[in-house]
Amino acid sequence: MSEEIPRRSVLDMPGADERALEKAKSLDAGALILDLEDAVAPDAKPDARERVCTAVASGEYGRKELTIRVNGLDTGWFADDIAAAAQAGPGGIVVPKVSSVSDVRTIEAAIEKAGAPDHTDIWAMVETPVAMLHCEEIAGASERLAVLVMGTNDLAKELRAAHVPGRQPLLTGPGLCLLAARATGKVILDGLFNDVKDAEGFAAECRQGVELGFDGKTLIHPNQIEPRNAAWAPSEAAVEDARALIATFEQAMAEGRGVVVHNGRMVENLHVETARRVLAFHEAITAR
Repeated sequence: MSEEIPRRSVLDMPGADERALEKAKSLDAGALILDLEDAVAPDAKPDARERVCTAVASGEYGRKELTIRVNGLDTGWFADDIAAAAQAGPGGIVVPKVSSVSDVRTIEAAIEKAGAPDHTDIWAMVETPVAMLHCEEIAGASERLAVLVMGTNDLAKELRAAHVPGRQPLLTGPGLCLLAARATGKVILDGLFNDVKDAEGFAAECRQGVELGFDGKTLIHPNQIEPRNAAWAPSEAAVEDARALIATFEQAMAEGRGVVVHNGRMVENLHVETARRVLAFHEAITAR
């Protein structure tokens, strides 16, 4: 799938909750993760698996990108989850605690053996110290792996780190994963913000995610969708500035000028590439 698919808000929905799956049809999330793992009790997993796969195949979610989060490689549910998810053909299969190239190759082989269509990507959750240290290898292990998902809650647990404003204790790992994503051309999503009542804290973490360079953020509650979408959308001013910068640069090139200045700033090819990306993202959001 194209990197330009807007994945600003990716909402995690419990696969065992039929009402939640129904409500998700009308929400303005760009993508949904229909969860068979943490949000589903062990005895409810078979029914949740059937319900989620039926939802994916229903065609009732409009243009939302649908993914299925399966149980981990080391669980007794993984094989059945992968087989069912592959047949449902979602946009992505989200796999928790991917920590090695071997994990990726096992997942890829299982998906292909189960007959998943070509459009079904792997979304790898990276949430352990070993995954942080080997994220470039993980990201580059398969063409089918399209998205890295930060599992910041599990990472904090493994690091014995505190959840504090600004997330300073956690930034080394996500920083390495961002480098890996950009080096290998993958999409990368920021992790969850746990306090659904802390609107100010959530807004601050969204701003931080945008500034760091994440492509989007996973969410746990519908009330986080609108501020999350707003945070990752280029402002009208940014869109107009991007258009003006490109026009200025193109005119200068046509006139054979070697030095290009836009609003008092020197403009080079890298600035034009950034401006084109702003416009492409804006257009992708508008189209959806």
